[in-house]
Amino acid sequence: MALAIAGAVFLHSLRRVSPVALRPLVAADFPHVRWISTKELAQKLDGAEERKILLLDVRTEEEFEVSHLESALRVEPGTTDFTHLALSPDALVVAYCSVGYRSAAVVDAVRQAGFEEVFNLEGGLFQWANEGRRLSRHGERVTEVHPYDEAWGRLLRPELRAPLS
Repeated sequence: MALAIAGAVFLHSLRRVSPVALRPLVAADFPHVRWISTKELAQKLDGAEERKILLLDVRTEEEFEVSHLESALRVEPGTTDFTHLALSPDALVVAYCSVGYRSAAVVDAVRQAGFEEVFNLEGGLFQWANEGRRLSRHGERVTEVHPYDEAWGRLLRPELRAPLS
């Protein structure tokens, strides 16, 4: 709830807020969540990581269909049962949503289910896209991101915002 109130203040009082700036607000509601920066994740994805990185996209199907990180699996926001994912106890799991709030809840739930190496992507997909990092849709490279709604979409560079339906 802290993010909803404080986020509204941020979005209405400032013209340009970095999605990363919302981390303290997300952390207020999810203090035990561990974070990974977009730079760290990009390095792990590009490097010779021996263990598989499981990317969880915690957005709606409509958002996911616009774009996502390559090889990400979509999980419904609010998911608490992860048995269908067949997670290995030593898996490296990174969850993301638009800015990190919905994914923080899933990271917290995965962590409470006994998994240790679970991280929330700092700044979410909006930060990833704003940095010009690769986005995919059906295996093809794309540049647009679903803006969630008109207010939150202001955290995306204008040329990255997909039209709202």
